[in-house]
Amino acid sequence: MIRFLFKGILHDKSRSLLPVIVISIGVMLTVIMYCWLNGIKGDSIAMNANFSTGHVKVMTRAYDKDAEQMPNDLAILEVNKLMKKLRTNYRDVEWVKRVRFGGLIDFPDANGVTRAQGPVIGWAIDLLSPQSGERKRFNLEKSLVQGRLPSKPGEALISDLFAVKFHVKPGDTFTFFGTTMDGGMAFKNMIVSGTIRFGVSGIDRGAIVADISDIQDALRMEDAAGEVLGYFDSGRYDNERATAIATDFNAAYKADTDEFAPVMLSLRDQEGMAEFIDYLNAVSAMMVIIFVLAMSIVLWNAGLLGGLRRYTEFGVRLALGENKNHIYQTLIYEGFFIGTIGTIIGTLLGLGASWYLQTVGFNIEGMMKNSSMLMPSVARAQITRTAYYIGFIPGLFSMVLGNALSGIGIYKRKTAQLFKELEA
Repeated sequence: MIRFLFKGILHDKSRSLLPVIVISIGVMLTVIMYCWLNGIKGDSIAMNANFSTGHVKVMTRAYDKDAEQMPNDLAILEVNKLMKKLRTNYRDVEWVKRVRFGGLIDFPDANGVTRAQGPVIGWAIDLLSPQSGERKRFNLEKSLVQGRLPSKPGEALISDLFAVKFHVKPGDTFTFFGTTMDGGMAFKNMIVSGTIRFGVSGIDRGAIVADISDIQDALRMEDAAGEVLGYFDSGRYDNERATAIATDFNAAYKADTDEFAPVMLSLRDQEGMAEFIDYLNAVSAMMVIIFVLAMSIVLWNAGLLGGLRRYTEFGVRLALGENKNHIYQTLIYEGFFIGTIGTIIGTLLGLGASWYLQTVGFNIEGMMKNSSMLMPSVARAQITRTAYYIGFIPGLFSMVLGNALSGIGIYKRKTAQLFKELEA
């Protein structure tokens, strides 16, 4: 029977061509949209983790309440002692200390008079230690536009857009003005070793990256840091693992009422990341449901039209003694085979388009000029294992459902009516 059905599908193009085309297009769009949303979610999570949240983050309770303001007066004291404890208790996590800061940088002319100045947002990270993974985490090698990366104390990187705007070149000196940890004025003379472009509008408008020892010295934060971030060895965020580590750490300080006691948060619990992740997951699920319903309606209509064309065929088969249930079952099987063919074609087309989007990407920089959210300016797809079979959900289900609904007319077919039709 299976061979018979396949022959019917292949030889009768009017029965199978339209459904296969509809299913292929629907499945292709489903795969592309799934991979694209998955890529945006993955890139956004990775970027936020690398620049801001870590997979887990430790701050003081007071700092956590106003973290967006980068309140370094509420920073962690004796941070080296805390780092040692974290590395001992959680050996499979890489711990790094950082200072996020803001301020003003001033570029003098040959006479020492200000020729350009502007506000900046900065990251103080471990740039000079050979074993540090911060350069890779910030993707500094690929983000470098001019000059070189810092190789000694007193050197810093600034955003290329900022450098172009104020005609700054590598080798130029500048003075950083900021606020010390105890509320005083901070001054630090530094050299521009190079310029960088991260591809994130909110950062590229004015950013500075310097070694943490220089910023600790400028802000009088010896043995202090605003944040301690933890990264899993796998490089990927695992919410269950992050939650377990944060719960275990926070349990040790549960009885401590000091507002400067440390608190650990997972990535999901920071800066609206939970809402962002849930939103993308909901959009992905809704997308599949919409395609299933839309294609089911289209295929139902196609099945009804095909059923009208095959009205006489069903009557003849009934006249020959074939059972109505058997005819209905063969119609379901036929829908399954057509759905499988269309799904395979659509999945291959969708994976091909997704591979292109994963390799080349789609530039959305123009849509993010005023965005402050950490998202890549080039949206890329990400092909995962799920992409290879997610198309079977709308592809098979919609075709089988469409045939099942249109096939109900079989039970209304009467053999007696067939003879009247044939006589006419």
